[in-house]
Amino acid sequence: MKNKFNCILLIDDELSTNYIHKRIISKLDLCLEIIIKTNAQDALNYLLEEENNIPDLIFLDINMPGMDGWEFLEEYKLLAAEKRATQTLLMLSTSINPDDRERAMRNDNVKDFMNKPLTEESLLFIAETYLK
Repeated sequence: MKNKFNCILLIDDELSTNYIHKRIISKLDLCLEIIIKTNAQDALNYLLEEENNIPDLIFLDINMPGMDGWEFLEEYKLLAAEKRATQTLLMLSTSINPDDRERAMRNDNVKDFMNKPLTEESLLFIAETYLK
């Protein structure tokens, strides 16, 4: 793939899901770097503190212990607008509840709601849609 994301941030407490997603992203050569955070608070801290390796694509799980995906979104909207403007945030979930999809899509910072696990096909679609 010619164009790549600079950095993809995976926010998910499930280690096996992170492993699978990292392998597929690497296999497809979609980015230069993959950052994994297993809880939303660590991810938020990373986004607040990191100056150089700012992710341009974020995958956010909904159900996590401690701060969940919804709470993360409330804090995320407080980040500087210019930082958020360079990021594409996609919600990931195993939830089949249509209310979760609707709630995610009502959030201005969420670009899409996708089912886990990500597949090669879904990642290629994401790259086609969101690579700038």
